[in-house]
Amino acid sequence: MSKRQFSLAHLTALSLSPPELVYMAATTGYDFVSIRPIHLGLPNEPNYDLAKNKQMLADTKQALNETGVGLLDIELAKVADGIDPTVYEPAFEVAAELGGRHVLSSIWTNDRQFAREGFAKICELAKPYGLTVELEFVPIAAVSNLKQAVDVLRDTGCENAGLLIDAHHFHRALVKIEDLEGLPREWFHYFHLCDAGKHIPNNREELTRIMREERLYVGEGGIPLQDILKRLPNMPYSLEIPHMRRAKEIGYETHVRQCLESAKAYLNKYVHLGY
Repeated sequence: MSKRQFSLAHLTALSLSPPELVYMAATTGYDFVSIRPIHLGLPNEPNYDLAKNKQMLADTKQALNETGVGLLDIELAKVADGIDPTVYEPAFEVAAELGGRHVLSSIWTNDRQFAREGFAKICELAKPYGLTVELEFVPIAAVSNLKQAVDVLRDTGCENAGLLIDAHHFHRALVKIEDLEGLPREWFHYFHLCDAGKHIPNNREELTRIMREERLYVGEGGIPLQDILKRLPNMPYSLEIPHMRRAKEIGYETHVRQCLESAKAYLNKYVHLGY
């Protein structure tokens, strides 16, 4: 990549439907969007199951074609007890139809063998659609840190698997910066960029609330982003910066624009292209 590219992650403006998100991304200067066509059943979560909602799928395709914004990834194909990975295939087909590149996955089962078999199956299902599967470690999930995620990737050995690092999760999981060194660069396809307060809550509910509702603009918090990013290749940055109060006060357009402006300003100042 000779320049930086940015994606508007759906969690940053989750009340916007996929086509609305695309138009918002175009208006505010993003290169891509990252959408959630897999319904997770979370409280107050909108259902954007494009495989079942054909009109919304058509509208999303039209928005992408009209704006030139690309689809970076879809989420979330999680590995969890009681979920058959084959249920994700319709979403993979949708992603391929829309020109998507990647699928985000995370592991929420403590059954080690089931976790690896499930992740490998997701990779197998995604492969015919030209999609990579990016494993993200999440502090409140079963695979909660970098070492555990690396172990899964090495154990499964899927050629279309990758490693997704989220700045918030990296910091909250107390990962050491030097642990990034020596990891295969081909694992890295995009990065979840955001910031958060330096203090790490010891309460799971508060940790979850901040993760989903109150992340900070890049450079506004206490995460050592410069040190993390300097150890990684240049790749698209998906700006996952949900902040419900701000979005309500200033509106989504201003919020997502400030997400992008803060990211560009920070990277231009602290992280040179070529790392």
